[in-house]
Amino acid sequence: MAHIARIDIGGPVGSGKSMLIERIVPMLAEKGYSVSIISNDVISKEDADRMRTNLATKRELLPENLVIGLATGGCPHTAIREDPSMNLSVIEEIESKHPELDLIIIESGGDNITTTFSPILADYFIYIIDVADRDKYPRKRGLGIESCDLLVINKIDLAIMVGADLDIELILKQIIL
Repeated sequence: MAHIARIDIGGPVGSGKSMLIERIVPMLAEKGYSVSIISNDVISKEDADRMRTNLATKRELLPENLVIGLATGGCPHTAIREDPSMNLSVIEEIESKHPELDLIIIESGGDNITTTFSPILADYFIYIIDVADRDKYPRKRGLGIESCDLLVINKIDLAIMVGADLDIELILKQIIL
C-alpha cells in the first residue's frame, strides 16, 4: 500500500483551520489533485460536516466518504500527538480504499498553542493563528508555532480593532521563515 502525502493543520479554536481547508481544496482540485480530509474534534463531527460543503459556493467540497470526522472523546491533541492510533487507522482505511489520492489533510485544533502532530501522522505541519487574541500567541510562541513547517497568521485586518501588535507577528514570521 502506497503512502499518501499528509498535511496536518492545527491551531487554536476559531483561527481559521476549516476555512483554510475549504479554500485550498478547490484550488488543489483545479490543479488535478485528489484530496481527503480527516477532522478531529472532542465530541462532534461538526467541522467535518461543515467541510463537506464549500460555504462560499454552497456546493459539495468533497464526496462524503472523503471527509471523515473523528469524535476523539477527549482532547484532540492526544489523538494527533500522544496516541494517534485512531487517526492512523482511518488513514490506513483511506489509503486502501482510495489509492488514487494525492493528499490527506488532517485537521485538529485546541484552545492553546501546544498543538503539534505526531511525526508518524505528518509529512508537513501547518499551524494557523489569528489576531483575535491580539499578539498573545506570537509572544508566547509554543510548540505549534515553533515546530510547524508553515505558519499562517490569519485575520490581520482585525489587528487595529483588537489592538494587536503586527510588528510582533511580523518578527515572529521572519524567525519562523
